[in-house]
Formats: sequence, structure tokens, C-alpha cells
Amino acid sequence: MNASLPRIVVTAGEPAGIGPDLCLALARQDLPCELTILGDRELLAARAELLGQPVTLLDAALRGHGPVASGGLLHVAHIPTARPVEAGRLDTANSRHVLALLDAAIDGTASGHYDAIVTAPVQKSIINDAGVHFTGHTEYFAERTGAALPVMMLVAGRLRVALATTHLPLRAVADAITPQLLDQVLAIMDQDLRERFGFARPRIAVCGLNPHAGESGHLGDEEIRVIAPALQRARAAGIDASGPLPADTLFVPRNLAQYDAVLAMFHDQGLPVLKHAGFGNAVNVTLGLPLLRTSVDHGTALDLAGTGRADAGSLIAAVQLAIELVERRRGAQAASR
Repeated sequence: MNASLPRIVVTAGEPAGIGPDLCLALARQDLPCELTILGDRELLAARAELLGQPVTLLDAALRGHGPVASGGLLHVAHIPTARPVEAGRLDTANSRHVLALLDAAIDGTASGHYDAIVTAPVQKSIINDAGVHFTGHTEYFAERTGAALPVMMLVAGRLRVALATTHLPLRAVADAITPQLLDQVLAIMDQDLRERFGFARPRIAVCGLNPHAGESGHLGDEEIRVIAPALQRARAAGIDASGPLPADTLFVPRNLAQYDAVLAMFHDQGLPVLKHAGFGNAVNVTLGLPLLRTSVDHGTALDLAGTGRADAGSLIAAVQLAIELVERRRGAQAASR
């Protein structure tokens, strides 16, 4: 093991989806890290054969030195599926395998064996069909690590969009946006943008909830009652937060240029813009966790599994960002000694 290289662990995700395909694509990348894939080794070998992709799968316990994610090599920590996998066909019997991958990644990172986690996509519906309540990676990681509040932020180049609420029905969003929630989310964003992304004083733009940011109360009063007071408290605490701003004009490039990150009030307020700008190369980052975790910006794409048409750009970008965040953390730790 080369201790100077970031140690990145990648979970292969839903075995019937494109996660295994994307993991295999990492074998063709020259990545400056020690990379471990958590997945079923036999499944990865079968998917490589289906794709016609030469790859050598090595036992992760035999980890060598230097960048292992290159030259057609992948180190795999074998966690078997319950039943054989057919590309594109979900099976509830393998749902707990998906959670076992996440648990192994979390436990390995908490123990110091890995520096950061990168997750391939999972299929929430099949996990729930198996009788396990699962709302998403973000919430699962928070529960397992004891994080008070996880914050989802997607990154595409210089565009960073965080969410005040994540996987909620639209009718529940307004009630979920409380003063306490906004206080916590803004504090987490400010802290992680400083500590993990290196901004000395992050400039955060905050969207309103309603069209035209409520238009002085004529289109809703959440901006007046909840959001604006939260921003006043944030500024009093030293957080550079602006708003509430109308989302339809905030995302104009000349306006975005004034900020380092955007806080959107709900999932489909901010993410359509970000994914339009960087789909296939955007990265999901979970703020507010005691560990580093990045992920792809897309789903399992069952129809593409095993076809060779899956684009690995987002997973590659997620690994690259994880490496960058680990190196920045190490640099900050060295400077503080």
C-alpha cells in the first residue's frame, strides 16, 4: 500500500444496473489513487465478458503499490450477490447485497482503511420492494454515521447546487422548510465549502421557494416568514448568504458568477439546471457527514446495462473529485500541524 496516495473505495451499486459497467470502465483510467471496488467479483467478470472488455480482477487483499486503476486492472473486495444477476433485470433477493456494499464502505472508511467513498447508482424501488425502508444514499449514510443532517450538493465544474430538501413530494416541501432546517443547512454548507472545497469565505446564493421569490408576499409568504429571517441569522453568524432570490433569474450565468454555491429549496428547483449544464460529468457530494462521499449524478439505467453504451463520465468525475477532496483535507491537516 502506498500511503501517499488517496485510498478510494467504490461501491458497484445495483448489480442489474450500469454500476458494474461503470466500475469496469475505471480499469481504463489512469487515476492517482489506490482504488478498491466493492462488488461481486464473478458478476464483474461476467459483465466484462458480456461487454467484450479485457480486465484483470485482483483480490483487494493483494493490493500493491501505486495507481491501481489503470492498465486494465481492478482490485475487488468480493461481496457476493444472493442470486445470479441478469443485466437489466431487478431481483429483490439482491437488495441486501446493495446495502452490504454501502455498509462495508462506511465501516472501512470509519476505520481508516479508506479515505473516501464513491457510490455507483442504486435502485431505491427494488430495495423498498424487498421490505427495507430506503429513501436514498444520502439519508442512509447520515443514519449509519449518526450525522444530524445530510445536505445533498451536486457539482458540475464551477456550478455547485445544494438542496434544502431532497426526496420529498412537492406538496410536502413548504412545510419541511423550517427556520431550524435553513439554519442547519446554511451552517453545513458554509463549513464544508470552507473545509472541503477551500473557500475562505463562501458566497452562497439562496433561492426563494415561490415563483419570483414570492413577489413581496403576493405569490406566497415563505420568503418573508422563513427564508429571509434565516439569511439574516446566517449573516449575523458570519455566513455570506444572499437572497432569497428568484430561481428563474439566479441561474443566468452572469448572476451565478457572483457566487460559489447555490442553495435551492427543493430537488427539481436546482438540479434540472445543473444536470442540463453538466449531465454525465456532474458529481453528487454529501455535505454534513463525518466522512467523504461522492457519487454519480444519474440512476441505474437498466436499459443500458451490459450494452456497452453506458457513459462512465460521472463516475470518473466522482472519483477525481474524491481524490481532490482527500488531498485538500490532507494539505489542510498538514498546514495545521
